[in-house]
This record gives sequence, C-alpha cells and structure tokens, in this order.
Amino acid sequence: MNILISGGTGFIGSALTDSLLRDGHKVWVLTRNPASVQLPAGVTPLRWDGCTSSGWLAQFSQMDAVVNLAGESVGQWPWNAARKKRILDSRVNAGLAIAEAFQKVDKKPSVLIQSSGVGYYGPRGKETITEDAPVGNDFMAGVASAWEASTREVELLGVRRAIIRTSLVLDAHQGVLPLMALPVRLFAGGPLGNGQQGVSWIHIQDEVRAIRFLLENDRARGVFNLSAPNPLSNAEFIRALAKALARPYWIPAPAFALRPFLGDMSTLLLDGQYVIPQRLVELGFTFNFESAADAFRQLF
Repeated sequence: MNILISGGTGFIGSALTDSLLRDGHKVWVLTRNPASVQLPAGVTPLRWDGCTSSGWLAQFSQMDAVVNLAGESVGQWPWNAARKKRILDSRVNAGLAIAEAFQKVDKKPSVLIQSSGVGYYGPRGKETITEDAPVGNDFMAGVASAWEASTREVELLGVRRAIIRTSLVLDAHQGVLPLMALPVRLFAGGPLGNGQQGVSWIHIQDEVRAIRFLLENDRARGVFNLSAPNPLSNAEFIRALAKALARPYWIPAPAFALRPFLGDMSTLLLDGQYVIPQRLVELGFTFNFESAADAFRQLF
C-alpha cells in the first residue's frame, strides 16, 4: 500500500513507519521541515504547513490510506493559555487540512485512521469505559472531541474512517514511561495522589499492530479504544513497574502537592479512566501484551 502519515516523525508515527517499511509498504510523511527531518530510508517527506492541503495534493491522490497522528505534545509544562491553544489548534487544523485534501482530489484514499485519546472520556472514577461512553467535560475531552470531528466529513465522501482513542503507550525509551520510571529507578517510586485513578495503557508493539489491523480490515469503522484489556489503578501500575525494575514501592506523591505545581496539567497524573478495547476485541484483534507485568518484563 501507499500510506501517508501526518505526525509520522513522532513516537507512534515513527514506530508505525518502521513496521510498514519492513513489510514492503511505501510511506510518505507530512512534515514542516522536509530538508532537515531525519527519516528512515525509503520514506518520502512532503512539505506542509499543518493547516492546508497546499503543495501535496498530487501525491495525496496516489495514496491508498492515510493515518492522521498530527498534534502538539500534551506533555510539555506548563499548560498556560497559549500552550492549550496550540494543543487544540495543532490537532484541529491538521485534521481540517486532511479533510480538505480528501475533498479536492478525484482519486481518494480508501481509508483514514484518525487519532484521538482516551482523554475523550474525561475523569471517570472506577467506571469501566467502552467506546459507547459519552464525552467528558474537561479540557482533554474537549480536545479529543474536536480532533475527531475535524475529519468527520470524509465519511460523507464514502471514505472508511476509524478513530483510535489511544491510551498510555508503553515504550522503554520514548513517550511518558521513561519519565514515570525515573523516580522508581531512584528508589522514590509510589502512587500519585490516592493511587486509585485508572491507568489505561498499551504496549507500543500492540499500538502499531492495532493501527495496522484497522488499516487492513475493511469492517473497521467508527471508534476503537487502543488500550490493553486490563487497565490498572495508578497504585497497581507503579507497583508493577517497581517490581520489573527491582526497586521498592513506597513513597506516595500527595495530590495537594502536585496540583498547585502542575495546574490543569495535573489531570494527566491524578485523573484517569479504566478503558477496555471492546470493539477492537470484537473485531478479532488479539494483544501480545495483556498484562502490564508482561509488558514491563519485555520492555526492561
């Protein structure tokens, strides 16, 4: 297949690109800096501004599939008004540009994978969350909802669209896990807040496998939670991580100390959801890593 990826230089996009190349697919990546970006051999960079379809429509009409992962990282502190605007605008503008490209070309890619996150559901306590749960009412829920809506119109054009609501992606060197592992490695690991908030997670290998599964399965339409079937509480997650790293688990980080320092960004650590991948499993996907303990053993 010919596959176009926006956000292809990011953590998930890079892993997906490597997987596709190994199996002989051809990959194009949308980037603002094609002259300086480091890409694997065989990947073709295409310049874009993240807001419009200008300059890459000719190549777009050659694509069989599109994966839209573009969006500014939510892990940079602080979450002031300007950063929140960039987090939202980078996602919505990229999605609108992708949708614009679908509208302008006669020969359209047959499938779009639209990225989103489990933050769509907002903080949900101990409730078990499937794809049928309604949208939340906090900042991250609003971002996820707008991100998904940005490419909705492609469905009216007859394009198959699958939305991936991704959870915490586990990798030993990239993403959030190395930061979470640091205090554990320094013998200061423990629960955050009361430790009961849900941590929904997925191994990077299963994340990539799930995206490819949805790309290649003609029945895959609508929303899919990309999360392992066994979410944990924050306390259970950190305890499993400490065991994998052969470190003690003992020092809690109280919420009253984290919220004033992190502000609204504290929701990433102190709130959560217990998400399960109901529709993905029903469609026939199987996970290589169903337990966090197995994932940590493989990663570390």
